[in-house]
Amino acid sequence: MRALYKLVFERMLGWRVQDERPAGLERFIIVVAPHTSNWDFIVGLSVRSIARLHDVKYLAKNALFKPWIGWFFRALGGYPVDRSRHNNMVDAVVAMFKSGEIKKIAITPEGTRSYQPNWKTGFHRIATGAGVPIILTTFDYPNKLCIITAPFPLTNDPEADIARMKEWFRPHKGKNPDDGVR
Repeated sequence: MRALYKLVFERMLGWRVQDERPAGLERFIIVVAPHTSNWDFIVGLSVRSIARLHDVKYLAKNALFKPWIGWFFRALGGYPVDRSRHNNMVDAVVAMFKSGEIKKIAITPEGTRSYQPNWKTGFHRIATGAGVPIILTTFDYPNKLCIITAPFPLTNDPEADIARMKEWFRPHKGKNPDDGVR
C-alpha cells in the first residue's frame, strides 16, 4: 500500500512529506492543524502510510461511527467522541496509553473543521498525564507539504504551549485557508 500512496500522493499529486521525528520514538500524540476540510482525512491516510505510521489511532466525532459506516472508521483506527457531553475522554485516552492499547494517536485541537480561536486543551492534558510527547503535523495545501515535527517541548503552562504551537502552525495553510490557525 505504501508504494501506491507514494505513487499517487507524491509523484502524481506532487505532495512532499517532511518527517523530522527521531528514530525509535514509540509513543506520542500527533497534533494536526489546521483542520479545515474533510480532505484532511484522505491526506492523513496517505501520510500515515508514507511515514510508516500504520498504528496511529485517531479521535473523531461519534456521528461517523453509525452502524452502516462505523466499521470503516474503526478499521482505520478511529475512536468515537461524543462531543455533546463531558465523558472524561482525557482520562480514557490516558488509560489507553498506560495500558498499551494505543501508542500513537492523532488529534485535531480545534475539535472541528471550522476556525476555532480557542483550541481544546485535552491533547495537552493527555500528553502530560500519559507522559508522551507531542508531535506537530500540518498539511500545507498551497505548498503541497506535510510536516511532521520532532517532539514539541511542553511546559506546565498549557496556554503558553498552545500559543507557541499556534505560532508554529500559523504560516501553514489548510485546504480552506480562511479557516486556518490565527
